[in-house]
Amino acid sequence: MENDTKKKLESLGNKVAKEIKERGNPSIDIPIRSLKNTIYDTESNQLKLGDKVSKRSFLNISHAKSFMQTLLVASATKDLVKGGHHTSLRDLYYMLKRTLPNSSENTFDTQSESDPCIVDLEVTLNVLRENLNLNADIRGRVVGKVEVVDRGDSVDWSKLGSGGWAIPSNVEGIEIKKAKAKYILVIEKNAAFERLHEDKFWKDNDCILITTQGQAARGTRRMIQRLSKEFNLPVYIFTDADSYGWYIYSVIKYGSISLAHVSDRLSTSNARFLGLTLSDIEEFDLKKFTIKAEEVDLKRAQEMLNYSWFKSPEWQNELKLMLKHKYKAELEALSGKGLQFITKKYLPKKIKNKEFLP
Repeated sequence: MENDTKKKLESLGNKVAKEIKERGNPSIDIPIRSLKNTIYDTESNQLKLGDKVSKRSFLNISHAKSFMQTLLVASATKDLVKGGHHTSLRDLYYMLKRTLPNSSENTFDTQSESDPCIVDLEVTLNVLRENLNLNADIRGRVVGKVEVVDRGDSVDWSKLGSGGWAIPSNVEGIEIKKAKAKYILVIEKNAAFERLHEDKFWKDNDCILITTQGQAARGTRRMIQRLSKEFNLPVYIFTDADSYGWYIYSVIKYGSISLAHVSDRLSTSNARFLGLTLSDIEEFDLKKFTIKAEEVDLKRAQEMLNYSWFKSPEWQNELKLMLKHKYKAELEALSGKGLQFITKKYLPKKIKNKEFLP
């Protein structure tokens, strides 16, 4: 993959150089990343980019700076790949930030300018950001009967104490040697992960526990997909009962609008939603542990009603219940029924009865 990425970067550079030598207008065709150019593919169960592109050219005054920035990022990442080095998104920004000679113009004023160029390269070249040897902040932990090799070190996820293993932002070079589990349980909240880990839920139920600690980072999404595909494991998602928790589930399952170009490498289409639902609030008598939904929660729920991937009767019902009752519930609400209610009653019942949403 490293050679493939290097060839794609060199091909881009050669194309631009050729256009300059021919005294043309050097340009880059970049697929448009927007909801209007995002398609829900029912066959693959993934969000994918459409065929609309925008042309970024040097001899267009409104494009010139972003064209220059894109090529600077391409050149820097080529050097990273060629040298076998990795760096962070923040480091890359500082590596490329400078003032152009005889001017007061900076190549990059803020990181908010360099980050989009990275995604532009990713979508244009059809490579993962991680293949460009760029890493983001680490977010996500895991525990279970799994053995991996990470940069030559063997790591047993079942023997790392209370902390578990921190999932790197780049998991492409990690070899998964063994995974003994019946399923993967992905948990939005760190507190719920801690409870299940302390109660040894993963050991008693022969599963792998992963916490996303909010919206799942790319490394975590990629690891979920790899574990599921390489070891044929079902994936169950466990989030708060609110529109944002449910959207976290959809991003893991279908991909996201902003990263539709890499859904095939980041999404896990066999994922099923385990909970928490608004229906659970009535079934498990959790009404007194609910929280009033804010306007932003209700607005997101209203938007989700119109998403093609939330059109199933089950999801339409949950979203409408939220809009009707105007409340939500966190995973921690289950602790209101007892500290180990989540471990001993809620999860075992739902998994045994296969009470999943599609």
